[in-house]
Amino acid sequence: MDYKITTNSEEDTIVLAQNFESEKFNNMVICLIGELGSGKTIFTKGFAGALGIDENITSPTFNIIKEYKSGEMNLYHMDVYRTEGDVSGLGLEDYLKKDGVIIIEWADMITDELPEERLELKFKITGEEKRTITITPYGSKYEDLCEDVL
Repeated sequence: MDYKITTNSEEDTIVLAQNFESEKFNNMVICLIGELGSGKTIFTKGFAGALGIDENITSPTFNIIKEYKSGEMNLYHMDVYRTEGDVSGLGLEDYLKKDGVIIIEWADMITDELPEERLELKFKITGEEKRTITITPYGSKYEDLCEDVL
């Protein structure tokens, strides 16, 4: 079942991320999909802030993976855009086994590499500040998560 949410500001997107963070669990995988400037990194900032991470969250476009370990749970923030779909050298499987939460921007570029169970958020720009976010849970943990949060 898909859920559609409309946000009217960056603050709305941050609140949505904070709501998901409130129900976080170990080895959670959140896949973010959307064009440049659609809110993927804003969502990650909101999630990280709710975890208590006080570092500046930026898209890891050139690093590909940034690790944040200063919050109540580790956060692994990935931007796979520059990989052009080849993540063979990233150790993605190892990250999927680490304690913490993984957030992957441009996840649609590596669909075949993603775990079966995950949460997918598709961001669509529908106005200057307005976004329509389609949320798709894959697996019962993520379905329960959506029922609790949305």
